[in-house]
Amino acid sequence: MAKIAFTSKENPQLRQVSLKDGRESLYLEYYLGREEVPVFDESGEPVLYQTGKMAGKQKFRIVHNRRKESLNLYLISKPRTPLERQQNKDILELAQKIRFERGQQLLEDLEGYRLKKKEEINFLDYFQAYIDRYTKKDIRMMELALSRFKDFLKETPEYSKFQYCIKPNQLTKDMMLVFTEYLQSRGKGEGPRGVFQRFKKVIKYAVEHDNMRKDPTTGISIKVDDEVLRKDILSLDEIQTLLATHYQGENQEIRRAFTLSLYCGLRYCDVKDLKYTNVDTANRLLSFEQNKTKGHSAKSGVTIPLNDGLLKLIGEPRKGEDKDSLIFHLPSHTMCLKALRHWTARAGIEKHITWHCGRHSFAVNILNNGANIKTVASLLGHSGLKHTEKYTRAVDELKQKAIDSLPELNP
Repeated sequence: MAKIAFTSKENPQLRQVSLKDGRESLYLEYYLGREEVPVFDESGEPVLYQTGKMAGKQKFRIVHNRRKESLNLYLISKPRTPLERQQNKDILELAQKIRFERGQQLLEDLEGYRLKKKEEINFLDYFQAYIDRYTKKDIRMMELALSRFKDFLKETPEYSKFQYCIKPNQLTKDMMLVFTEYLQSRGKGEGPRGVFQRFKKVIKYAVEHDNMRKDPTTGISIKVDDEVLRKDILSLDEIQTLLATHYQGENQEIRRAFTLSLYCGLRYCDVKDLKYTNVDTANRLLSFEQNKTKGHSAKSGVTIPLNDGLLKLIGEPRKGEDKDSLIFHLPSHTMCLKALRHWTARAGIEKHITWHCGRHSFAVNILNNGANIKTVASLLGHSGLKHTEKYTRAVDELKQKAIDSLPELNP
């Protein structure tokens, strides 16, 4: 069995490499020990010692295992001004702090101890490490939460001194209150609330694992009226205009998938995973489990009746594919959004249309056409009527706007 030994030398080491643009890129080099590896000849036979006490035994060679980690931090190679020299000093101090924390984590992983108190960790590094281990589908929101917090520290004069390093005990309730105001200034509706919820998730994890003494976000939240529909919707006329609009280079898979969302109310995360096995052609039904609630709700399954047009839209597996193949071969979510915005712009629709607007448009349009709220809730896969009620309010607003659009009456 290979033997591994570790050195007591400072580990990892902070190093730098010169870039063509005149900067010095900082990185960490980890020494992960040496390993004795058996030596074999070209034919795959073990190489043996020929003489001495080891005669007849297999030869081994020493391999030193190292790993590099880029810090995405850069020094100015030849600072000319006091400002550049101070910037280099600050960056170098930050790099040293990161190196020290990584070293403590390495000690804990390899030997079961640390050299300093957990309260001295850099919360920004701790947050990034949490993201690096995160496996759930909302990881992009987790990354956005860290990015927003870094921006907040950088752009808020009162807290800018923490933009590179902030200890857990330096996060206060007053800071969190200002942070929520900052988030609401950067977005509206569900966005800021979603970001703060992910931020609180990391705080809670740190408290539970004794990396923070108390939760500074306790009692703080961003309130949103869940019954208000904030996204734009497409009217039936706008949908027909959109479907009649074609342009060179359009992606047919995106067109088909978004059309199904408009006519069935599917989320992007569900439509991209649909397979032909989800379609019961004989009974004209589309059945699937919602990714958003799968494993969390007993009512995650959705069944939607299909008509001739929808069955034709779905079609049959391509040549060489079977029932287990995907119905739509879609690019990334970002590429789908870009294509959708280009499509709506070509159709002369000035609304801000995202993929989720298809789901909202479906709900509002069928309510407008007389569907009752329970039917809509069932088609959308809602476990209750609470989340469906916002669509009835949107319909009421549309009706009011229709009445208000009539010429003024002077009896």
